[in-house]
Amino acid sequence: MKRFNLSKYVFLIGFMGAGKTTISRRLSRLCGLTSIDLDSYIERMAGMSISEIFADSGERVFRETETQALRDIVSQDEPMIVSCGGGVVTTPINIEIMKQAGVVVHLLVDVDEAASRITDKSSRPLFQDLDAARTRFAQRLPIYEAASDFTVDTFDKNTNAITHDLRRCLQHAGVLVDASESSNCRNS
Repeated sequence: MKRFNLSKYVFLIGFMGAGKTTISRRLSRLCGLTSIDLDSYIERMAGMSISEIFADSGERVFRETETQALRDIVSQDEPMIVSCGGGVVTTPINIEIMKQAGVVVHLLVDVDEAASRITDKSSRPLFQDLDAARTRFAQRLPIYEAASDFTVDTFDKNTNAITHDLRRCLQHAGVLVDASESSNCRNS
């Protein structure tokens, strides 16, 4: 049974290891909402893994595919929680799509904490060189901050605390609404 409704899409952005996919799934289960992982959607759409897309076609083709996937997702009838890849904000049109369809939430994490959360570093080549990760983080942080409507600090917090903070933030903003309250309201 659906316990909450979303008034608009919720896009989770942030650096690798911020917990976007985990928090998206947890909030989805807790509130009875639909969530989708953008990278998983792209992999299904392309019929290959993200790393294969990068290796076969390069980043430009991946970013074009990512933009198309965002467009597909926001064309759905019902808003959902979307966990995005760390580089989604590097394409300005993606930020526009997210801002027009919903709210953008930056899950803030620092590089060392992110690295400690990633158990399988082979799936995250960037974290095999922490200096390179720090450089990329420094480049992206201002973009995450500019693109986001809200920031939830994840530093030194477990997934329950992060999910609670995100839920409270979305409720306060009127994006996450109790289903029993919203069912009593109708547009005239």
